[in-house]
Amino acid sequence: MTVSVRIDEDVDIPTPDGDRRWVVGAVIIDPAGRAFAQRRAPDRAVFPDSWDIVGGHVEPGETVVEALSREINEETGWRLSEIVADLGSLTWTPGDGVERFEVDYLVRVEGDLAAPELEWEKHTEFAWVDETGLDLLADHDDPSHTFTADIIALGLQRARARQH
Repeated sequence: MTVSVRIDEDVDIPTPDGDRRWVVGAVIIDPAGRAFAQRRAPDRAVFPDSWDIVGGHVEPGETVVEALSREINEETGWRLSEIVADLGSLTWTPGDGVERFEVDYLVRVEGDLAAPELEWEKHTEFAWVDETGLDLLADHDDPSHTFTADIIALGLQRARARQH
């Protein structure tokens, strides 16, 4: 699959290796400087009923950009237009015991940002948040689970820095 996406010059796009289970994540930013979050359904095996960024597994043979583009389209109906910044990578192992290697990016998309086409069986609601709304994303059942709020805060910071 060929994907036409603007990639800012300082963004690092690694090539997935077959040794790890790769995951991509997208902090989607809107023109008002807010970031998109979606709540996972309560019956999800991994992080049920938690707020999350858009993303998912890199399929065999896919590039990171192709996976980002596909996941954004599947989860929101939007089209990836620009990868603005690299937000880092991490290795994590959820309750299913399968280790993941995740790479996250700050991105811009095209589409109706007021009406995402959520996968309603997987996500129950969405929100656009700025720095003042990060508490919404807190996992009140497990206060140590701050990844979504932290990665969105980093994305908002990077987006703001690029405006100056």
